[in-house]
Order: sequence, then structure tokens, then C-alpha cells
Amino acid sequence: MVKKALGVAIAALLSGAALAEPEGVAPTAAIPAPEDATYAGILTLSVDASDVARHIFTVKETIPVAAPGPLTLLFPKWLPGDHAPTGPIAQMAGLIITADGKRLEWQRDPVEMTAFHVKIPDGVPAITVEMQRLAMSDDKFGGTVMTSNIAAVKWNSLSLYPAGYVASRISIKPSVTLPHGWSFVSGLDGAKQSGDTIVFAATSYETLIDSPLYAGRFARQIDLDPGAKIPVHLTAFADHEEDLEARPEQIEAHRGLVREAYKLFGSQHYDHYDFMLALNERMSDLGIEHHRSSENGYNPRYFAEWDGLFFDHDLLAHEFTHSWNGKFRRPADLWTADYNQPMRDSLLWVYEGQTQYWGEILAARAGLYSKPQFLEKLAVLAASMDWQAGRLWRSLQDTTNGEILDLRGAHTYSNWLRGLDYYTEGALIWLDADTLIRDKSKGTRSLDDFAQAFFGIKDGQITPETYRFDDVVAALNAVQPYDWAAFLRSRLDGHGPGAPLDGITRGGYRLVYSDQPNSALLAQDNDAKTTNLFFSLGLVITHDGMVNEVAWNSPAFKAGIAPGAQVIAVNSYPLDGTDLIKSAVVAAEKAGAAPIELLIKADDRYRMVQVDYHGGLRYPRLEPLGESGLIDRIIAPKD
Repeated sequence: MVKKALGVAIAALLSGAALAEPEGVAPTAAIPAPEDATYAGILTLSVDASDVARHIFTVKETIPVAAPGPLTLLFPKWLPGDHAPTGPIAQMAGLIITADGKRLEWQRDPVEMTAFHVKIPDGVPAITVEMQRLAMSDDKFGGTVMTSNIAAVKWNSLSLYPAGYVASRISIKPSVTLPHGWSFVSGLDGAKQSGDTIVFAATSYETLIDSPLYAGRFARQIDLDPGAKIPVHLTAFADHEEDLEARPEQIEAHRGLVREAYKLFGSQHYDHYDFMLALNERMSDLGIEHHRSSENGYNPRYFAEWDGLFFDHDLLAHEFTHSWNGKFRRPADLWTADYNQPMRDSLLWVYEGQTQYWGEILAARAGLYSKPQFLEKLAVLAASMDWQAGRLWRSLQDTTNGEILDLRGAHTYSNWLRGLDYYTEGALIWLDADTLIRDKSKGTRSLDDFAQAFFGIKDGQITPETYRFDDVVAALNAVQPYDWAAFLRSRLDGHGPGAPLDGITRGGYRLVYSDQPNSALLAQDNDAKTTNLFFSLGLVITHDGMVNEVAWNSPAFKAGIAPGAQVIAVNSYPLDGTDLIKSAVVAAEKAGAAPIELLIKADDRYRMVQVDYHGGLRYPRLEPLGESGLIDRIIAPKD
């Protein structure tokens, strides 16, 4: 009787309101989608960038409003060139909105944190927005944009814009105040300076975001196309004037870059172009493309130690190429109407991969690399992709999601995780395609023909032309008939084994390893202050023994060494620089030698590990297969 009553009670509970779904919060008000309509009035934006001592940008913006009621203001979130939601919203502070001197309360959208809702009262023609960007001098999150001698004014982090409009249909008149005596450069037009304040002509919000301003205490501008109708300049900023001294042959190599790019693409999609170069340690890991300019950061000794730091001499060539590939011709899923619509990165192996390819080739053709330097770097790029253990589980196509997954940041076991491989492995795929076209056409056609036909169209047009996968395939077939869809998909979706190295062998070389140092690796180590033993022990370590990287399944990995550990001693001798560990690798190669013994510190504990490796020092290089191959012809300057 009791059991029966209990069962009835349980059944009632299970069927009644007691187990109904919990009540949730109602959806928030929708943020207006961008419409192709002109925003009424012209916004004004004033940025004070003079507080370099405290690293603070101060902003005052006036936004005209047409009618009372709700208004949503957006902070740019999805940034072209970053391919990801990297807008540094967390660095925005002090947001106050007023109308006729009276404060208007704003409310941050609880879902879209870069949206701010405000109610406009009756009779208000405009609102005023005031805020600051707090920019630390060594910023690991938003990127360093202000030091005591250099400032990068990135308008996207210093403004809000009204939701509901295509960015190109919003007009804005910007100005900036700089520290006294500083020089500046920007892709913006109509600059008029009064004292330390520069006012620019009204432009579209799209053009503003695409036209950052660089300023500095010490600057040098170099004309890279003297006498040209469309000017191209390199403006370098440095902490010390001596770092701006460039030899004539260095200037000529940069001018050669402009000439070779014009020969390749046969068009220009800008009315002027400015390379902005920051020679500063904190800003050195930088390369961002814009239509009429590019942001570039390099080691301060860029000119002074030209050959010793050549590894990234493709930087300016890469960003210049983006004016054609990425800014003008743009993947359809990377074009958005404003800066708060999600981007999709499926074609970054074209956008970045082919740009990486042309960056390397143009650097060689221009003389930014010597031929031996180019071949040494190509060997490093090929070997690093060939050693990507993560290919076993992750396709190259999936790495195009890396920006959104935040794989540009530091991660452990990067060659198992895979990072932004669509850059480097993408370049190898395009080398494969270039040599294949040259081979099948018996030297009458090449990827240069694709570049001019695909990226060089509509000379002078700035408005982007979008493309899809099928457009790339069709353009390749127009140059050289082949099953390009299968060619690309097999490389993008496959899992190896190994990297796509057919372009290297078809190009007249093969990847080998020797105990002789690779000059490109040495240049990279000089810049990063590391020693690369990746292809032997499986380690990249700093000069004080910190382990930056461990190759998956390498001897170091199998010995139990993880990134972040510190090598304290080698074979019972204290580590003093990295020559000792290299000597130990050489000694362990002898017959009957014992494993290499390392004392490491990890997780606040000391322990001894034995690395059972006897293969000696191994560095990649390219060995020629004949007198001269296709790669030699590819990197030769164009007639």
C-alpha cells in the first residue's frame, strides 16, 4: 500500500510542472544589420596621442543623429588583415556619452560586448563620445602601439561607429595631436597641420580604418619610385637616429621591390602607397596590410645588420603584395559590410599563402635576399613544414581557422597543434603550382601569368573584387589547363606523409640535411636570441637555456622535456650559452657514446633527463639536382 502510493506520487512529479524547463532571460534587442544607405552627417574624431609617457590615447568623437530613440554604437571587432575578432575592446576605458552637455547613460550589450546601446533624447542633433585607449608599452594582448619614441594610431581602437550602415557609407573627419616635433605618415589624404595637430580631409569610415597613422621622434622617408605619378615611400621610425642610416644598395633593393611588383601584377590599386616601418624591439613582430599602406615592424638593426638579420626580409614584399592579393582581390567570405560581422577564413591559403609565396619571390627578385639566402630560407620553410607532426590529425585547410582559434599566440607543441601553416605550406603549394605550370607549358607560362590575370585586373580600382574557390580554379585553368581543383583539394585536405615538396624537386633542388649551419636559421636565431636544434634534438632554446619549443615525438620529447623548461647543465657542466649543448650533440654522435644528460628545471623542480640521440647536428639545406633549375629562373629579376 505504501509502495503504491509512493509510485503514484513520483509519477505525478515527473508529469507535472515541477520538472518544467527553467525560465531563461529574454533575448536582447537585435543590433541593426548594416544597410547600404548613407549615414546622415559627418562624424568628427579627435585623437590626442601625445601622452606617450603614460601610454594613453585620449579620444573625443562627435556623432550626428537624425532622430530621437535607440542608437547602437559599435567598437570595431573583426579587423581586416587580422582575420579574427581582435579589436582590443578590453583596452577601452572612460567611455562617457553626452548630448548638449548632459550625460547619456549607455548600456553594453550583454552578448555582443563591443556594442553599446544609448537612447537619444528629443531635439538632439549630435552626441559626443569621450574615451581612452590604455596602451602599455609592452602589450602582449592588443599589440604594442605606443612607446616613448614611436606611436601607431590605429583608428579602429580609437573610435565607435553607428550600427546599421555599411562602413563605406559613413563619413568621418579625423584629426590627431602628436608629441611636439614628431614626424608622421598615413594613408589618409588632405593633411593640414597646425602646431602639433594634424587634421585630415573627410573620408569614409572604411578608408579611415584602413589608413593607420605612424609617428615618431626620429624618422626618415625614402622615395621608392622617384618621379612616379603614383608615389611610393618608405618611412622608417626608430628609437635612435643611427638605426635609420641605410646604404645605397639597401635603398636600391627596396626600390627594386616596387619595380618587380609592377612587372608582376601590371597594375596599381592605390593613388599613393606608404610603407610604415617601426624599428623597435617591442613593435618588431608586426606586419599588417592596408590598401594604400602597410604596417611593418622589424629589429632596430634592420639596416645596420642587414645580412645577419635577413630571415624576414620578405616582410615589406609580403605586405606590398597584399595591396593586390587581399585588399583588392579578396575572398568573398572575408569581405564584410562593417567591422562587427564575422569573417570566415576558408581561402587564407590564397590570401596569405600566395602572398607568402610572392613575398619571398619578390624579395629575391628585388635583391632584398641574395640567391643563397633565398635558398637557405626556402630550405628552412620546407623542413619546418615537413616536420609538422600535426599533419597526421589536422589538414592544412583546417589551419585557416587558426586566427579565430587564436593560434597566432604562443602555444606549446606547435608542430603537433599546427599553427598558421597556410602561410608557409600555402607558399609551398603555390611553388608546386608555379613549377607545374612552367613544366607543362614548356616554359611559356607561369604563375606570374595567373598573378597578372587574377590580381592585376582593373588598374586603378580600389573597391574590392571578391572571389571564391571556383574562381581560383578557373583562373589557373585559363593559364594552364589541368585538374586544378583536385590538385588543390588533395593538398589542402590531405595528411601527407610530409609537406608538399614537389615544387622544390621539380624546381631543381632536393631537401637534405647536413651538420653545416643554415644561414637563415642563424639569422632567425640572431633576431630571436635563440638556438635552433629542432631538426636534431627537437629543441629550440634561448641563450639562457629556456626551452621555447619541443618537436612532437623528437628525442627531447621522448626524454620528457616540455616547453617552458630550463636547461641548467649539460653532461654535468653548467650551461653558459648554447655552444655547450651543440658540442654535446656532436660528441654523442661518436660510436658508443652515452646519451646526452641534461639537468633541467621544470615546474619548480630539478631533474636529470637523458636524451638518447646520436644523429649529430642537422640543418636543412637545398641540394641542386643539376646546373640550373626552375627555381633559379623563378627568382631571377623579370626583364
